[in-house]
Amino acid sequence: MAVYTKINKESISYINKIFDIEKFISFQGIKQGIENTNYLLKSKNRKYILTIFEKRVKDKELPFFMQLMENLNISKINCPKPIKNKKGNYLFKLKNKKACVVTFLEGKDKKNLNIKNCYEIGKIVAHIHSITKNIKLKRKNSMGINNLNPLLKNIKINSKKFSTLEKFLKNNLKDIKKKWPKSLPKGIIHGDLFIDNIFFKRNKLSGVFDFYFAANDYFMYEIAICINALCFDKKGTRFNINKKKIKSLIKGYENIKKITQKEKKSLNILCRGAAIRYLLTRIYDYSNTPKTALIKIKDPNEYYQKLIIHNNLKYYKDYLI
Repeated sequence: MAVYTKINKESISYINKIFDIEKFISFQGIKQGIENTNYLLKSKNRKYILTIFEKRVKDKELPFFMQLMENLNISKINCPKPIKNKKGNYLFKLKNKKACVVTFLEGKDKKNLNIKNCYEIGKIVAHIHSITKNIKLKRKNSMGINNLNPLLKNIKINSKKFSTLEKFLKNNLKDIKKKWPKSLPKGIIHGDLFIDNIFFKRNKLSGVFDFYFAANDYFMYEIAICINALCFDKKGTRFNINKKKIKSLIKGYENIKKITQKEKKSLNILCRGAAIRYLLTRIYDYSNTPKTALIKIKDPNEYYQKLIIHNNLKYYKDYLI
């Protein structure tokens, strides 16, 4: 979440006019995240999130996200529920961009996850996968392994230091694509399960949100994303893999949905793929985000370190022992 598009009191008046819910009386920009503009909207008794869709999200793909969240709500997954306006539509135009209003998810993110938290996350991920494998919605993963080359080409950094990194990125991306699995169990994945997209309340998982990277992809790739995002510990400027957290995450997942041997054999290459995806997107955002945007840029060095760690591992057991 972030703020690129500024709104005002007139914007809120317009939203109040087109929705048949309790009137919004205040709004506040949300700085976290990097993809879309988000505001916290408050009425007298409730809270909502206004999302204005920016850059990487195509307008034609937006109904996919709305329907996915609706289906997950029907299946009792704790996630935001999109609200229909008076015309019965989830989506509307604001500041010449598509926008939506969703329910507010109670809770807070945790900066430091414990073993039990990872187990709970594994369970909810498996629950989501068990539901989405039967949902007949389709969206190609725009951040999939075959879509990363254009991202690399569009990074604009003029320095000798970056030319060395560029060679490292090109070589790794080529090797990962060559070894990428051809066929694994798949369905709709969340695609971006970072700690700031997972809320806890009284130390219990209260839900997940920000489904705007959701797409059809390998279920095991989601686990690889979670390992990268949730199962490393930071000490000073260094990131160290936490195998106890990985073990707990996978145990929670397999409590609901079993992982096949073929999926387990693919874990390392999928982890490398997830790491290079986030390394590339962070370098891109670092070099291309306008200075006027109310946004917190994330450090690319984190995923450079993580990619090197994955490059020094090979087998499924290397992540557990």
